[in-house]
Amino acid sequence: MTSKRLTSLLHVVLVLALVIFGGFPIYWMATTALSLNSELYNTGQVPWPQLGNLPAMLTDLTQLPLMRWLVNTGIIAVGTTTLSLVLGALAGYALSRFRFHGKGALGFLMFMTQVVPEALILVPLYAMFITLGLLNSLLGLVLANVGFSLPVAAFIIKGAIDAVPYEIEESAAVDGCPRISVLTMIVLPIIAPSLAAAAVISFFAGWNEYLFAATFLRDRELWPASVGLASFIGQYETPLSAVMGAALIFSLPAVVFFLLIQRKIVAGITAGAVKG
Repeated sequence: MTSKRLTSLLHVVLVLALVIFGGFPIYWMATTALSLNSELYNTGQVPWPQLGNLPAMLTDLTQLPLMRWLVNTGIIAVGTTTLSLVLGALAGYALSRFRFHGKGALGFLMFMTQVVPEALILVPLYAMFITLGLLNSLLGLVLANVGFSLPVAAFIIKGAIDAVPYEIEESAAVDGCPRISVLTMIVLPIIAPSLAAAAVISFFAGWNEYLFAATFLRDRELWPASVGLASFIGQYETPLSAVMGAALIFSLPAVVFFLLIQRKIVAGITAGAVKG
């Protein structure tokens, strides 16, 4: 009993330490956001939030197109996630179930896209977007991000489909179920945890978009929140309280999204490791 209590106590201590370690950046952002710039640059930051400065912080944030930036970020993230899942499901199913020439080479090329840095293809992608008329467009950013998140989503989904017994699909085919219906009505519901894992990776790839947006977007109204936050940095002064307030609002939706489906992430990533 003593050993079990010590083990339980150790688990509680470790969990609390992880919670403090993971939540401290958010706490410090809130503390900085609720401090005045005069306090930050003169007397220094206090280690607790000053709620009396909340009206001043809200006033500063209302002068910025923050909600518009968040909407743009949401459009990029949702568009990237949706397109990556649709194409990733089709590609993953084809790599898992079909046999064709060049299958191994195709999988290798898809994997190699994760090795290429985004900055390396920035110039050729810029020239391509000029030709296609995708500059200064959120659609262009969605397509650029899908190029990096799609291979990851396809491989996660492929690993999950490999663990699904093929006899289930054969039974559905005998009953006259079309191939696309087998995928959408039978296979995808079975591998839902893996779809959630692929969705999380694709979502954060779009939510954290910065490099392509800073290069391809000209209009301030089309900026995502990441580019908007970077624009606060000035040559002589940076309004830290406004930056941290906007960063806190920018971070909260992503944190909530992750907490809601964190269990499915682990289940989805490990689903392909065990044969069904």
